[in-house]
Parts: sequence; structure tokens; C-alpha cells
Amino acid sequence: MAKRLFTFMRGTADRTADPAEALGLKGSNLALLASLDLPVPPGFTISTSAWREAEGNETLPPALRNEVLAAIEWLERVTGRTLDGAQKPLLLAVRTSARSVMPGLADSVLDLGLNSRTVELLARELGDVGFAFRAYRRFIESYCSLIHAVDTSDFEEVAETERVRAGWQGDEPHSLVDWRGLIAAYLRFVEDEVGSPMPQTPLEQLYQVIDASFASWRGPVARAFRLAHGIAENAGVAVTVHAMIFNERGEKSGTGRALSRDLKTGEPRLTGEFVFGNRDGASPAGVSEPLSLQRIDAEPELFPADLRALTDYVRRIEAHVGDATEVDFMVGDGELFFLQSRIARRNVAEAIRVAVEMVREGQIAEEDALLRIEPSSLDQLLHPTIERGEEVLVIAKGMPASPGAASGEIVFSSERAIAVAAEGRKTILVRNETLPEDVHGMHVTEGVLTVRGGTTSHAAVVARGIGKPCVTGAGSLRINQEAGTVIALGRTLRAGDQITIDGTSGEVILGSPKLKRPSLTGDFATLMSFADRARRMEVRTNAETPAEARAARAFGAEGIGLCRTEHMFFEGERISMMREMILASDEAGRRAALERLLPIQRSDFIELFEIMAGMPVTIRLLDPPLHEFLPKGEQEISETAVMLSMSPAVVAERIEALHEFNPMLGHRGCRLAISHPEIVEMQARAIFEAAIEAGERKGKAVVPEIMVPLVGLRRELDFVKARIERIAELVKQERGKSVDYLVGTMIELPRAIVRADTIAEVADFFSFGTNDLTQTVYGISRDDAANFLSTYERQGIIERDPFQSLDIEGVGELIAMGVEKARRTRPDISLGVCGEQGGDPNSIAFFERTGLDYVSCSPYRVPIARLAAAQAAIRFERALRAAAAPKTRGRH
Repeated sequence: MAKRLFTFMRGTADRTADPAEALGLKGSNLALLASLDLPVPPGFTISTSAWREAEGNETLPPALRNEVLAAIEWLERVTGRTLDGAQKPLLLAVRTSARSVMPGLADSVLDLGLNSRTVELLARELGDVGFAFRAYRRFIESYCSLIHAVDTSDFEEVAETERVRAGWQGDEPHSLVDWRGLIAAYLRFVEDEVGSPMPQTPLEQLYQVIDASFASWRGPVARAFRLAHGIAENAGVAVTVHAMIFNERGEKSGTGRALSRDLKTGEPRLTGEFVFGNRDGASPAGVSEPLSLQRIDAEPELFPADLRALTDYVRRIEAHVGDATEVDFMVGDGELFFLQSRIARRNVAEAIRVAVEMVREGQIAEEDALLRIEPSSLDQLLHPTIERGEEVLVIAKGMPASPGAASGEIVFSSERAIAVAAEGRKTILVRNETLPEDVHGMHVTEGVLTVRGGTTSHAAVVARGIGKPCVTGAGSLRINQEAGTVIALGRTLRAGDQITIDGTSGEVILGSPKLKRPSLTGDFATLMSFADRARRMEVRTNAETPAEARAARAFGAEGIGLCRTEHMFFEGERISMMREMILASDEAGRRAALERLLPIQRSDFIELFEIMAGMPVTIRLLDPPLHEFLPKGEQEISETAVMLSMSPAVVAERIEALHEFNPMLGHRGCRLAISHPEIVEMQARAIFEAAIEAGERKGKAVVPEIMVPLVGLRRELDFVKARIERIAELVKQERGKSVDYLVGTMIELPRAIVRADTIAEVADFFSFGTNDLTQTVYGISRDDAANFLSTYERQGIIERDPFQSLDIEGVGELIAMGVEKARRTRPDISLGVCGEQGGDPNSIAFFERTGLDYVSCSPYRVPIARLAAAQAAIRFERALRAAAAPKTRGRH
């Protein structure tokens, strides 16, 4: 039989191997503090195993009642007080907790043990009628709230009626007679309301409170929380009972919260506050409450207990747990007691500051500091945030698709965003959804807001890539493109009106509240240096513009893992040249247009190579289907026809000919390169010529990595690679210089994984494109997935969106297969990942175990990936050491 009950008092405590599981947070915490020889009120905890034994019974099992009775007798001996005693009554606090914080569990019940007789004894003992009867009043309210679900506001009405009847002034009685009258009115109300009198036997009070605390585990709020967080139904709840501390009795009593460190500086000095227990709102010095512990440290005579002891105790807890500690304490008649300790609650900047400071002090190792910071929380430091001190009007709510906050005037098109930006004004691009041709507008706007789409839609992915705040799926908005209006919360907003979006919360806010800018120096930079020393995988970035590349370098990227060349062709005259090439009637016409694009493309690559200064740059050849570059709508078709000296009918006919029913699986990637090798030849020439020029300018050779997209057959890669090699040889002959380069492929089709061993024979590197690989494995369109994947998550069919965090069991299993097959053929092959999941901490942990060489992610996720990669390496190395350690036999 598992142990039902565990006692604790200063200097000793019954504990188990997993105290939080058996004793709940509150019980295990008090047991820990007691075992550290810290002052705690004596008491006992009824374990989760006792809850499981009592589960389903109408009343507490007799065996448990007997053990509770024995524990009360022990508590009477150590306190010198007696439950329902004739002189010094023992009062109890009853606190409910599980192994983690869980809403819906029973609230604490204080002052249990008071009845119509013991309240008079307590008043005489303490010489304080108000304190004693106030405690009894509080007990009646909390008891009836827990046991009978009586609303505490009902007691306020009873008190008001009694105040009018008896004629006393203020919130509560002052004389013993009036207090007796109020309590009598309370007890009459209880009997009338619930049909039975308030128990006057303290032991019966305790049994009923324990029973109700057990039952709260099955309450609707607690049940919903367990389902949402995957907590087992039989994990159970523990109930802790301890002696009351009289912390509301004037200048020698009170309640406080102390932290072992100053979270603003990370320094090891006591901070927090203390609230005196007297009810006039002032300390002995006559200052307003609460008093800061910093003030008390300067004037220790203000504190009603031993301040040096408090400091030493808090230091002892910090040394034991190895982290900044926050404690709840009480002072009763000058005597100090601890009720709870926890790792200090803090924001991410404070967490980093404390972790770095503790490394400097030699208290923890760099690895432990890294493991204390949640990688995703770094997002709070990488983007502007709203100063929440002022009131804001939220006019819509969508999905938080790309973090950070941005303000600007509403624009409804990319063209307008560009025009307004040219005038020096800030904009927010508001669209039903964004399309590939909106990329140039997204680059100049401050943020993006869409009515449709989810966190993996085009708008979300591009915005994260370029570091712009984005809110998607704001379905309550109604856009009228022709009128240039959007209706939000019943208001009609027009182009030019100011709004703010918060891509971290998904809120759309009217006007322009103050924004706070990020700072990435100091402790943040130090933590990142710890991460770089600990990690094995490289962290590269997905970037194709100079601004993105520079931002990524500033964030610590070690190269470009994905340069999507199609994003380079949507701006200004570039899109015109692309359309001319696509709409040309023959190869000669296409080559003429490509010849004009060549110097532009070459210039782009030169700048990227120079920014990366010798770091790897992986350039993906043109990937999307050609129709994405073509005009849409009659007006745009007419404008294109005039520009190209063609008839609108011919342009429309050509567009129709290029239309595809399922372009994601259509004429794109290497298929496009095989159909139109002249495109590959232009891009390869631009890459090689740029590598030579950048190398000459920087005095350091550039080794470009050319990535062929959507390969499923080795012969596809053979074909494209041969064209690349031919151009390399031509450039060598023309320039008199050769370029070292790599040719690899993006693995994004299941067939490519199945044939990875064969493809690796001709590929210098693989980069797993997890976005399209997830689409092709699941048979789901990423742009449409938001319509139903959120329902899948709510119903528990999937744990998380596979486009955000890698599906390890499915897509991950295939990646592991691809890695094994590729390395079997070519042990030195470079393997990386460049999809959205490359910046997801959970996915990065899998990539570390799988043995990938690098991850590539959007610039603003680079610090997150650096930290996540470090944590993954640390945990994987520790797991390997643990697995290799000799096993010791336990006793039987």
C-alpha cells in the first residue's frame, strides 16, 4: 500500500523520490523547505495515492480518517495547541495542489478549527476580538464556498442587513456584541441556504474540506485544463494541512514576497516587498504599504522579524535549487515562517540576465544557463513590442503569424505600399490574402494584415522570412477594395487611417500606441556566445535581399541556406523582363529577355556574396510555376500587352495556356529547368560571374552552392547539373578563372528520399525542404491547411500544426531515412534543412539527433535556432552519456 500521509516540520520532512507527484507543488515545497531547516509551519500532506484510494467513495475511507486523526494528534504535540481545545485552540490552513499549477482545484481554506466556542477562546488569548472574529467570518465564507458552492457575495448581503439592524458603522463590527450578532446571522443564513447547520466539530470540518478538495480534481475547469495539457486523469491531487500563522495582527505581523536577486541587474541581493498585518494601511514608520525589501534593508528596524535571517534563508534556497528564487513568507507576532518557494517568475530578458550573472559568479555552468531559457521566448527580444502602459482599442483579432508590433497607415495594395513608402510614410498592408507578387510590397510595409490564411499561409511565411509583423485570419474584417475601406468592430476605416498590428498576440489596434524597440547586446550577446560554444549544427538563414542578409548576419547566421531567386524578380522592371521572357513565342525571345536579366541577377548575387564574406551561400534555382509572374486582371493584362507590343488577346491566350489545375505539383522546380534550360544557364552564369567579382573585391574565394529544387529522379539532377557544369566551363574560358562550387538538391518529394542513395551519387549536398515535403507527405496544401488543421488540434487528432513543427513520426521518419541512405552512399555529403521548421526548437532537437549539419531559417529566427541547437546538442550528449553509464542493481 502506497503511503497516504507525510508530515513535515522545521528540520525534518517525509519525502518521496518524486515529491511533486506524491505531494503536489505546495506539499513538496513545504517538505523541501523543512528539510533545509527553514522555518515552516508544521503540518502534513495527504498524498495523491490517498486520493486514488478515496476516488469514487462518498466519504473518506476509514483508514485515511484514522491517519488524519493521528497526524492531528502529532500536530497538537508539536504546536502545544489543541484542535477544539479548551484553552489554546489549534487552527489549520488547508491547501490543495497537483504536481503542476492547475486551475479549478479547491481554493485554500484558512482558520479551520474555529467555531462559536473556540473563536471566543482565541479572542481572549490574543486580546484581539476583531482578529479572532474576522478569522471566523473568513472561515465560514471559504468553507461554504468550497463545500456548498455558496457565492461569497451572498454573505456581503447578510453583513449589510446585520449592519443596518445593529447600527454599527463601517465595514465590520467593533464590539464583541456586534461581532457575535454578525456570526449568528451568518450561521442562520448557512442553515437556511444549505439545509444543514455549519459543523461545530473541527475534525468534521477538516474531513469535509479534504473530501471537497479531492472532489475538485473532477471539476469542469480542472478537467478541461487536464485535457488541454495532456495531464493524466489518475495523476490526482494532494492536500496539505498546516498550522495557521497569525500574520494579521499589527506591527509585528505581515506577509511578504522575497526574491534572491534583483531581476533588473541579476545581482544577488534581496528584493521584494512586505505588507504589515495591521489594517490601517501604514507601517510602524507611518509609510504607505507595501514596503520594498530594499527600503527595509536600509532601515532594518522597520521589519518585525530578523531580516538577516530572512536573507540567509533565501540564499540557502537559491544555493539548493541553483536558480534565482522567489519565496512567500509570513511574520506572526515577530516570528518568521516560509510557505512556498519557486523559481523566480521573470520575463525573458530577466531570465537571461540572471542566468548570465550566475555563470559569472561560478554558481552554474554555461550549459545549465542555456537550458534555462526557452528558445521561442527570445522572439520577445527580437521585435518591437507595444508599450502596454496605455489603453488600446482592439478592433479585430487574428492569428499571430509573425511576431512583433508595427504601426502605419492602411494600404490595400503592394503598389500603394511602395508609393507611400517612397514618400517616407509607414504603412500596414491590409489584404484578404497575399500572393507571390505582393512580396515587393511586403518588403516596404511595416506589417501585414490578412483576412484569410493561417500561420503557414503565404503572408505568414514571407513575413517571418523578412522580419515583418503579421496577423492572418482576421475573419471579422470586411475589405471593400474598390471603395478603399475596411470595416472593423463596426467602424469604417479608410486607406490612410492609422492602425497597429501585434503579430505576437494577433491583435489589431486602432491608432498608433508607443512601441518599444529591441536591444540585443549585453547579456543577450553573452548568452548567444554560450550557445555557439555548445552547439554542433551550423545555423544559416533563408534570405534573398541585402537587408535580410545583413539582419541575419547581425543575428549570428553562418551563411545563407536558402536564397529563393524567384523573390528577386517581382519588383519594378524585373517583373516586366520576366513577363517578356515567359510570354516570348520562342527560345530566342526568351534568351533575349534573360540576357537583360543577367546583369541584375549577377548584381544581386555579388551583394549577397559580399555580405556573407566567404560564408556558404546556397542559391536555389527558379522554383515556382511561371504563371505566378504573369499579370492578373484585364487592366494589368492590357498594360503588359502595351509594354511588350503585343495584343491583349495574345497575352491572355498565353496566360491561359500556362494555367495549371494544381501548380504546387505542376510545372515547377527542376521540371521548369528541364523544359527551359536557358533559365538555368542564365542563373548559373550570374552565380559564377558574381562569385568571381565578389572574390576579387573581397580578396577571398567564394564557393557558391547551387540548389536544384523538386528533384525526384536522379536523371533530373543529372540533366540540370550538366547544364550548370557547361556554363561553369564557359565562364572559366571567358574570364580565365575557375570557380569552386557545389551542386546539390532540395529534398522535398517522398520519391527523392526513397532514392536518396542514388541521388547522393551526384549531389554535393541535400537540403530538406520541409514545407513542400510536409505537403507531399500529407497531401495537404499549406495555404489551405488553416481551414481545418486548427480543428484537428482542438479535437486532439494532431498535437500541433505540422507546417510549424516537424511531424517527427511521419515526415521526420522519412528525413531520417534520407539521411541514412545518403550517408551510406556518400559519408561526406552535407545535409541541412531549410523549411519553416528549421527555426522551430522541437524540430531542431530532432535534426540534432538525426545528424544534420545545419539548419536554415528566417533571419529573425536565427537567435532562436542558435539557442535551440545548443540545447539539442547538450541534451543529446547527456542522453548518450547516460545510456553509456554502467547500470547499478537496486535492492529487491
